[in-house]
Order: sequence, then structure tokens, then C-alpha cells
Amino acid sequence: MAASAAMLRLLSDLKAIKSEPPEGCSASPLDEGNLMVWQATIFGPDESEWEGGIFTLRFTFTERYPDKPPRVRFCSDMFHPNVYQDGSLCMDVLQDQWSPCHNVSTLLTSIQSLLTDPNCSSPANPEAAQLYLNDRAAYKKRVRRIAQKSLEC
Repeated sequence: MAASAAMLRLLSDLKAIKSEPPEGCSASPLDEGNLMVWQATIFGPDESEWEGGIFTLRFTFTERYPDKPPRVRFCSDMFHPNVYQDGSLCMDVLQDQWSPCHNVSTLLTSIQSLLTDPNCSSPANPEAAQLYLNDRAAYKKRVRRIAQKSLEC
């Protein structure tokens, strides 16, 4: 059976992330026999309230990848303006700004930078957005707890 375009692209993404992993991130298929579901890890960026945290994500691809983005959600507890209660992300690159030129590495890098640079204009978590905008010290304290908790898993 011939490999689909999605499978070929995922193999290419896997090869790229293994040979040149983005700093502070890793990803690979959850199961050798299924390229459509990946587990990823993002380390909290240094010198941020996320520092020291290790956050896991699940990428779920469809046969329409790379024309359509994967579904991405955090498996770790999160408190962030752009992360819904279920761990899914509100992120333009995963919605209307998606382009097939993105790959697993560029997505991980984008998600990592989103941690420290949230978009509070369209929050998935209004409470986190309000704290981020109005009480940064309380926001940072809450995030530090999440980062510490991520190490207990």
C-alpha cells in the first residue's frame, strides 16, 4: 500500500525534528505503528515564570495534514490565557493562520513562545487573561505552581 501524502509529510517532520530538534522541545509518535498521534514535550522557557516546567502535549493529525493543522492539546495542567480548560489551544496558527509550510518543529516553537507571550485579546481562559493583564504577580505565582506541579507527574 502506498504511503499517503500525510504519512510522507509526517515521516519528513519526524526526521527533521530528530536531526534538528527545536531548543527546549521534543516530539515523536506516541506509538511506532501510528504516525497520526504524537506526544510532545515543551520545557518552560528559562528566565520566565514557566522555567523548570515540563509540559506534555498531544498532536493528533488527520489524512488532510499538512493542508489542515493537527489538533493540539496540553496533557499537563495549564493556566494560560490561550489554553482552554480541556488543554486545547486558541492559537491563530492552529486555526485561520495555518499554512502547510508549518511543521511539528515550527508548531512547538510557536507554542513555546506563546507561553511567555500570550494573546489576551481573544482568551481561551478569561481568568488567566485578566490576571495576566491586571495582576502579573498573581499570574506568575499561579504559573509557578503549575510549572512545579508538572514535575510531579
